[in-house]
Amino acid sequence: MNKTININLGGFFFHIDEVAYQKLKRYLESISRSLSDDPQGKNEIIADIEARISELLSEKITDARQVINEGDIEDIIKIMGQPEDYAGAEEEYSDANYSYTRNNTTGKKLFRDGEDKFLGGVASGIAHYFDIDTIWVRLGLLALFFGAGFGVILYIILWILLPEAKTTAEKLQMEGEPVNIDNIEKKIREEFTNVSENVADFANKASEKFKDGANEFSEKMNKTFSGKTKKNNGLQDFINTIGKIILVFFKVIGKFIGILLVFIAGAVILSLIIGGFSIGSLEVLNVNGEFLQYPPFFYDAILPKWALTLAAFLLIGIPFLILFVLGLRILSSSIKQISKPTSLTLLGIWVIALLTMIFTGIEYGTSHVNDGQFVKKSSLNIVENDTVSLKMVNNDEIYYKHNLNRSSRIQEVEIDGTNKIYSNNVSVDVKKSNTDEGYIILEKESSGKTRNSANANAEKIEYKFEIINNTIVLDAYYLSDFKNIWKDEEINITVYIPKGSTVYFDHSVKNFLNDVENQTDIYDKDMVNHYFKMTDETLQCTDCVDDLDAEEVI
Repeated sequence: MNKTININLGGFFFHIDEVAYQKLKRYLESISRSLSDDPQGKNEIIADIEARISELLSEKITDARQVINEGDIEDIIKIMGQPEDYAGAEEEYSDANYSYTRNNTTGKKLFRDGEDKFLGGVASGIAHYFDIDTIWVRLGLLALFFGAGFGVILYIILWILLPEAKTTAEKLQMEGEPVNIDNIEKKIREEFTNVSENVADFANKASEKFKDGANEFSEKMNKTFSGKTKKNNGLQDFINTIGKIILVFFKVIGKFIGILLVFIAGAVILSLIIGGFSIGSLEVLNVNGEFLQYPPFFYDAILPKWALTLAAFLLIGIPFLILFVLGLRILSSSIKQISKPTSLTLLGIWVIALLTMIFTGIEYGTSHVNDGQFVKKSSLNIVENDTVSLKMVNNDEIYYKHNLNRSSRIQEVEIDGTNKIYSNNVSVDVKKSNTDEGYIILEKESSGKTRNSANANAEKIEYKFEIINNTIVLDAYYLSDFKNIWKDEEINITVYIPKGSTVYFDHSVKNFLNDVENQTDIYDKDMVNHYFKMTDETLQCTDCVDDLDAEEVI
């Protein structure tokens, strides 16, 4: 039965039996003696060693009531190493009953490197873990940011999750070195050496500056009291004058650049504020009107319009705000620069706005990935020897056009308070019917995220035609929801007539005919105002003889 002792090691409370306590005490005292010849950093080395031993013991203890025994201390010494491995140790640590071997197993852990950081030390920590140069990790994160767009999010997540390597033991684990007393001592001495070198360099530079200032002051005082001044020659005066002129020129250029930055950035910010108020805030107040206009892709986005407006405002406004402050600092040195916390906050907000717009753009781009079609067949009461006429009409009340022609150009119109798109992308063709009856095939085409949504969009396109006394009156336009402005919608009409029937092309269809086949290959625009009869294969002009004879005479 052994007596137990309560100890505080590295900030943790442990129960340890007396034999194990004596062994641990002799071990730590021997380490302390091995460092006595060079007391620099000795306390910090011992504290790190105790912290590492405390960490290893905490991994072994599964119950707060568990007592540390001699075997546990032996395992710790195997991991940490023995003091006699150090040159200059005054007293070797030995035990007649036990012999120890060094455990040099290494296990890297992922930390943030606080000593080699640009922002949070994430890139350098990853570089230590994979044993590569830090620059490649930073370039990879930048590539993810500009390529896939989630590099910043990944960096922020790692910054939050990864701890910073603060203690010597953590720094050794980050670099994959065994956490034992010789490595701890070596690491701490390197840090003290670096600090000493930096202090020495700073002192040398300060001393040189002081000497230069003293010499300059001494020279000026000597000139003042002796009354002797060194006379410059004319060439030196000329060079000095030119130098001053150039310096003043660059200062003027700098002020001009500052004024330009302030003017441009201020104008852009003011425009954004006015535009953001007239677009974003008025929607929140349920104010509608002709002045409330949005970019087209806002109408088919998942996010609300006010959120997209705010994101666009921040995406453009923050960089120009930085330029505005920069211009003010160029004009006046009394203007303070933006603090680091504010800069990081603005950067984070800007990144969120950028990701919002990227997400909206990708989501909007997918809205016309798949093509869809809606087909409707209508009967045409026409048989052999009948004549049918084709005519196109426009609704001037919706959108007035003096000359009707097929075009993919889209116009925004308002019908009963709803914004719609107006387009003349309508094509007309005439073909032979496979039966003894005539009919009309109406094809509507649109795009969507899926095939089903594309078909649904095509079906919603508004297009009409009517048959009046064997005259087919076709609309020269179609209407669609304004959110479909970039979905490449169009209307294709094919009139099927039976053999022996005749079709007359009114002049209004001149610019809407789409490669209508005929026996003499007459151009589409030349088929208007003529009658064409359907033969066994294709159309044949019945009143084009006079035109052909006239061409032969010419």
